[in-house]
Amino acid sequence: MKFVDAHVHLSDEEYAEDLDEIIAEAKKSNVVALVSNSMDLETSVGSLKLSERYPGMVYAALGVHPWNVQNLTDAELKRVEELISEERARKNKALVAIGEIGLDYKYTRVWDKQLMVFNEMLNLAEKLDLPVIIHSRGTTSQIVDMLPSFNLKKVLLHWFSHPLSALKKALEHGYYITEGPPTAYSNGIREVVRRTPLTNLLTETDGPVRYWKNPFKGKRTTPAFIPTVVKAVAEVKGLEVEEVAAQIVKNFEAFFRVKLN
Repeated sequence: MKFVDAHVHLSDEEYAEDLDEIIAEAKKSNVVALVSNSMDLETSVGSLKLSERYPGMVYAALGVHPWNVQNLTDAELKRVEELISEERARKNKALVAIGEIGLDYKYTRVWDKQLMVFNEMLNLAEKLDLPVIIHSRGTTSQIVDMLPSFNLKKVLLHWFSHPLSALKKALEHGYYITEGPPTAYSNGIREVVRRTPLTNLLTETDGPVRYWKNPFKGKRTTPAFIPTVVKAVAEVKGLEVEEVAAQIVKNFEAFFRVKLN
């Protein structure tokens, strides 16, 4: 069986000292590919470097996270956009998406600037024909209503939790949903998984975010958690783990337009 992690922050400084160990552990767990999501210019550059360091295993999503908007300068935003455009122009196959981008009304209230940056990122994704990976804490309904005004080929709503009315709309538009470790213990997330067709589902860890419930309690989050997530999805769906794992790999290939070994 093969597994994939569609959303991890591998360029986060918390992982910096142990990357070889984390990748080796992932491979041992049959995780064959992961997407390193970025938060700002520094982590975007870092994600690209990691895709070069671990070719065919680590892919890069570049962008500006809403949590980082408050201190974002115009020059840094411009440089992130240039970096994405440059990598796209040279046909870097490791660049698979713009992410993590979005809106957040819980952790940051710089609303007008968030909207401006999100719009910039969506316009760039439209122009460059790149998938987007979206953060939508407290803003999911608004984002799902916004997105159809852009010509986006592929949309991934990361760690979708609620409302279920927005999930219905998202699925009608063909968007993908990622879920991670909470699938093993959260009834709310399990309900989202139950309602999402397996063909629209991807798995994630969102590391280094930590989880405080079993079976992950006290452990550092790594892509090696993914087999447990897939097993939980299979339980919810009433399907064999092998069938779920195989379909999620197919979804990863279709969404990010890559062919995995």
